Amino acid sequence: MADAPTSLRESLKSLRLDRSAAAPPPSRRRWIVAGAIALVVVVAVAGRLVRGGAPVPVETARVVTVAAEAGKPATVPVLAGSGYVVSADRYISIGVRVPGRIDRYLVEEGAHVKEGDALVQLDARDYEAGVARLEATIASARAQAVLKRKQLVRARALAGSKVMSKEELDVREAEAHAADAAVRQGEAELAAAKVNLEYTTLRAPRSGVILAKLKEVGEIAVPGGFSGSGDLIRMANLEDLRGQVDVTESELAKIRMQQRAEVVPDAYPDRTYTAHVVKLYPQVDRQKGTLRVEVQIERLDDYLWPDMSARITFLDDVAAPAGARAVLAPHTAVRSDDGGPFVWVVRDGRARRTTVQAGRDFGEQVQVTQGLAGDEMVVVGSPPALADGQAVTTAAGR
Repeated sequence: MADAPTSLRESLKSLRLDRSAAAPPPSRRRWIVAGAIALVVVVAVAGRLVRGGAPVPVETARVVTVAAEAGKPATVPVLAGSGYVVSADRYISIGVRVPGRIDRYLVEEGAHVKEGDALVQLDARDYEAGVARLEATIASARAQAVLKRKQLVRARALAGSKVMSKEELDVREAEAHAADAAVRQGEAELAAAKVNLEYTTLRAPRSGVILAKLKEVGEIAVPGGFSGSGDLIRMANLEDLRGQVDVTESELAKIRMQQRAEVVPDAYPDRTYTAHVVKLYPQVDRQKGTLRVEVQIERLDDYLWPDMSARITFLDDVAAPAGARAVLAPHTAVRSDDGGPFVWVVRDGRARRTTVQAGRDFGEQVQVTQGLAGDEMVVVGSPPALADGQAVTTAAGR
C-alpha cells in the first residue's frame, strides 16, 4: 500500500512534456510559401476594396464643346469682371451762358431729344429790351452818318472853289468817318445782344436722353460757379453705350483692341449684348493696380441705361478644324504625370483614367485636341488618390 503513491507519481511524470528541447525551426521553403500566400491575399483584398469598396467622393464638371457661328470663329471666355454701362461722352451738362431767371423747362427726365431741340427757357425780357435799344441806337447812328456824308460832299465843293479851307474839309471828312464807325460799332453790339438773347433758350448740343433737371423754375441761374452750379440739364448720348470695367495688371495680357466681349446687365441677366474692345485707358491706377477698359456695345435697345451694373466677359478665338467643334475641359481637370496629360472621366460610377492631348490654355478652361469627344463628366479640383476603375460618388447637381 505504501508503494501506491510512488507508482502514481512516476506515471504522471512520464506524461509531462519536456520543454527544454526547442522545436525544430520551420524550413525556408515554408516561409516563402507562407509569404506568397499572404501577398496574394492582400492584393485580392485591395482589388476588392478598389472595385467594390466604399465609393470615393469627388467633384466633377462637364466637358463642353463650342462651334463657330456664321461668319465668326468659335470663342471661349478668358476673363470676366463686374463693371458699369456708361455713355461714350459720359454726362453732358448743359449750363447757362448768360444770367437769368429760369422761366420754364421744355423737357422732362427720360425724354429723348435731338440736336438743337429747346430744353430750358430763361426770362428773356431784359435781353429783348437790350436788342431793341441797340436797334434804335443804330438807326440814329445811321441817320447821323448820312448827314455827315452830305456835309462832306458840300465841304468838298466849297473847298474846290476856295470858299472853305483845307483844315475845315479835313474836319468834315473825320466826322463822316466817325459816323460810319459808330454805325459799325452799334451793329456789333446788336449782334452780341442777339446772341445773348439766343442764349436764354438752352438747346441740346446733340441727340440723347434727359437724365436730370438740376434747378427749379424761378431760380436764378448764373454762368460758371463751383462744381457746375450754373448747370441746368444733365443728359447722355445713348447712341454710343459702352461697358466699363477695371482689369488687374496680371490679366492685361488677355485683353487687346477689337477683342470680342459680352455684356450682361445685372438687371436683366437673361439679356446678352455683343461688344468689342474700343478703349484701353493710357494709365494704370497705381493704388488699385488696375487698368480701365471699355467695350462698345454693338446693338442697343431700351433696356440699357447709363450707370447700370453689368457683367463684362472677354472672349478669345478657339482654333478648330473646319466643321468640327472645339472641346474644352476645366483647367483643374487636366493633370499630368510621367505618362503625360490625362483626365479622370467618371462613367457608370467609376473613375477611368483617360490620356488626352492638351492645347491652348484659356484660363479656367483648356482646349483638348485629342482624347475627349465632349459632354464627358471629369473629376476637377484636388481629389484623393484615385485608381483606374475606382468607384466614386459625386455631389448632386454637379
